[in-house]
Amino acid sequence: MLTYILRRLLLAIPLMLAVVICNFLLITFAPGDPVTLLVGDYPAPEEYVRQVRAEYGLDQPIPVRLASYLGQLAVGNLGYSFANRVPVFQLITWRVGATLLLTLTALTLSSIVGVLLGVIAARQHNKPIDLVASAGALIGYAIPEFWLGQLFILLFAVGLGWLPSQGMRSSRSVATGWADLSDVAWHLVLPAFALSLRYLALITRITRVAMIEVLSSDYIRTARAKGAHERSVLFMHALRNAAAPVVTVIGYNLGFVLAGSALVETVYSWPGIGRLLFESIGKRDYPVLTAILLMVSLTVVIANLITDLVQGWLDPRVRND
Repeated sequence: MLTYILRRLLLAIPLMLAVVICNFLLITFAPGDPVTLLVGDYPAPEEYVRQVRAEYGLDQPIPVRLASYLGQLAVGNLGYSFANRVPVFQLITWRVGATLLLTLTALTLSSIVGVLLGVIAARQHNKPIDLVASAGALIGYAIPEFWLGQLFILLFAVGLGWLPSQGMRSSRSVATGWADLSDVAWHLVLPAFALSLRYLALITRITRVAMIEVLSSDYIRTARAKGAHERSVLFMHALRNAAAPVVTVIGYNLGFVLAGSALVETVYSWPGIGRLLFESIGKRDYPVLTAILLMVSLTVVIANLITDLVQGWLDPRVRND
């Protein structure tokens, strides 16, 4: 197992370097010029434009800028935000807590409920419960998060008035302690559910397919013949052996949930990294964009690494691949 872990770690290093370089080049070659934002819309003297470009290092050739970026990244410097006039690391630190709260809540909700629905659907294969769960999963997977988020606002916030539609806290709230936590949780319901539904549907479908295959195995029939309780058969025998594809899809979805939060955070005005990414695209804030893309890419690589390690622990045959 230790050899397997070291091999996966060594593979992750060149992968991260390639991701960092690709992210930098994608942002650099994207349309638009950040100097337009820095200078403003009014006509500016050419000398002043050159001065601003030189101040932010935008007058250097791309290879020089890339080398400088890699050097700064090696010492933990993410750069300086053009639009917000603060260090990028500080700006991301202000926002990352809200995004982690939203994405981890959505991923936890989708994982737990998706696995349970998948197990129930597999247990009731070709029965009404299975058909309803399969149809619901198909519909949930097909609906975009941003459109679903707007529907939830119209229904639960505007129509019924049950839940807040915007922000992370009430605008006039000065609550602290449990009252503040309750306020945040109340604002979290709609965006978390809107973000989780697509991945809940996917996990439900994957779990259902894996469980149907496992439940037809000989050792499951043997366990039932020995008088094992049905709950033990489902969760101790079948689910453990069906866990590999489920763990894979949950791990791989972590990066997609983080990236998909940009649309949900924009719809609900959630003050997180996703909304910051959306704002930075419009402002052409290159340092912030590269830092956020780096964070998302790093999350995907780490999630894939952890997924591989968990698969190696669940199935020793994977370690020899």
